Amino acid sequence: MTNKAAKAKIGAAIGSLLVLSTMQAAQANEELIKIGKDANQWAQQTGNYTSQHNSELSQINRSNVKDLKAAWSFSTGVLNGHEGAPLVIGDMMYIHSAFPNNTFAVNLNNPDVIAWQHKPKQEASAKGVACCDVVNRGLAYGDGQIIKTQLNGHLLALNAKTGKVNWEIELCDPKVGQTITQAPYVAKSTVLVGCSGAELGVRGAVNAVDLKTGALKWRAYATGPDSEVRLAKDFNKDNPHYGQFGLGTKTWEGDAWKIGGGTNWGWYAYDPKLNLFYYGSGNPAPWNETMRPGDNKWTMTIWARDLDTGNAKWGYQKTPHDEWDFAGVNQMVLTDQPVNGKVTPLLTHVDRNGIIYTLNRETGKLILADKVDPAVNVFKKVDLKTGTPVRDPEFSTRMDHKSTNVCPSAMGFHNQGVDAYDPEGRTLFVGLNHICMDWEPFMLPYRAGQFFVGATLAMYPGPNGPTKKEMGQIRAFDTVTGKVKWTKWEKFAAWGGTLYTKGGLVTYATLDGKLKALDKDNGKELWSFKMPSGGIGSPMTYAHKGKQYIASMYGVGGWPGVGLVFDLTDPSAGLGAVGAFKELANYTQQGGGVMVFGL
Repeated sequence: MTNKAAKAKIGAAIGSLLVLSTMQAAQANEELIKIGKDANQWAQQTGNYTSQHNSELSQINRSNVKDLKAAWSFSTGVLNGHEGAPLVIGDMMYIHSAFPNNTFAVNLNNPDVIAWQHKPKQEASAKGVACCDVVNRGLAYGDGQIIKTQLNGHLLALNAKTGKVNWEIELCDPKVGQTITQAPYVAKSTVLVGCSGAELGVRGAVNAVDLKTGALKWRAYATGPDSEVRLAKDFNKDNPHYGQFGLGTKTWEGDAWKIGGGTNWGWYAYDPKLNLFYYGSGNPAPWNETMRPGDNKWTMTIWARDLDTGNAKWGYQKTPHDEWDFAGVNQMVLTDQPVNGKVTPLLTHVDRNGIIYTLNRETGKLILADKVDPAVNVFKKVDLKTGTPVRDPEFSTRMDHKSTNVCPSAMGFHNQGVDAYDPEGRTLFVGLNHICMDWEPFMLPYRAGQFFVGATLAMYPGPNGPTKKEMGQIRAFDTVTGKVKWTKWEKFAAWGGTLYTKGGLVTYATLDGKLKALDKDNGKELWSFKMPSGGIGSPMTYAHKGKQYIASMYGVGGWPGVGLVFDLTDPSAGLGAVGAFKELANYTQQGGGVMVFGL
């Protein structure tokens, strides 16, 4: 169904929708909450609304994981990078692919047969404006529908039983550089999704779409006038020092906010009690900081918005006037923990800038901000009173100057991976990059639909690995003290994130193609399996007929894999990724699909 058809349908049924809207919202919300508590199923990319990416399943555990074997596999027939994870609803598994964004339904009672498949027809031109491979971060589920995004900017709802398209809406326009790589997110009767494209001067926004009809409910921008950024009347009332009104335009020179970036293509979390959802806006455009003086609000911001209205209750800008492409779209993990003797609703966020933040998710108050690795040198610390990072000018960037040994690199010390939290041990298991860079900016004009970056990068391993060649690590953080419990180093960036299961395991995929399971207490490697291609997705787990399975997408690509995917050799190509990951092709090649493992 087109957007016009969806609007016509709303007009014809407006009376009944008004009567049923409250009931439908409650039903959709309650259904996902219920599924989220059922460890046998996996209905959200982040695990559940808390975004803790963990599971109560324990059949596969530390004592028997050595016996884990491949149960079955599925190839999507697509070669580009496969991020995200499959979903399991009841007896069905739903699998996605990179462009052209094919979707497959497989009945777990007979995984040898495809129950249905949806293969959209998209113009290949959308691939030309996609930054960093033509990935897709996965599907969502709600109200008996599989919700999917397409690179060409379309959002669709498919009947979960048949694959029939219930509705379709175009939200983003590739002609001006907008695409969608993000996994949609369902809360109550709303689907949330953003457009990618900050590297092409796209103005970022989050879109709220009606789950039932596909109609646009509201849109909230990251930059611009307060009415378009949708700031509530009491915005940041608990933390006025973060900034309040008028700054979406005043902190930019002229009308630069109109092409200022701030896109969101990462992950959302939702608190049903507060009716607030949380996400991060990304980097400002262009990367060359000289071209956009000011704090560039509200890019690089953690947002808390009312789900029904889109109005922002609070916003905390982590990196004012970003100089390094530290796009702040990463996962928000929600927990309830004692602070000064009182149980407090918290939000923990590991940012690309190398800082792990903990905030009160109701008020936005900053509680902790620590470096994820001592190698972080762009900031000396974060001032907890003001929330402002204290820069080290030695590692700032500016015109007519080549900055060297900048840590983290533009890839950040954490990127798009979904990480796991152990609520009993109060431990966050984080997949990290360990990459630094040299950075040299240059001036360039803005042209709609063309890349608008303005920097040349060289990336290389950070200084703290055992052999100084490691570019990734899995780290266990005590979320009460902020201390590191253990570290497991990897040759390549730990791109896809981690999964924690009650069996005491931390599972993750590696860029060179291995799925690994570690002991959650000490990081000791207990099991590994070489998949057909490198892993950049986040593992998931489910149970079927009383048996637990662990599944992971395979398919090398994403930003680290652009050199391999597009056969590039210039070290500065791929915004510096080609040089950093030049050895990756010696360890893995392309391929896309999912592997399922069981005892």
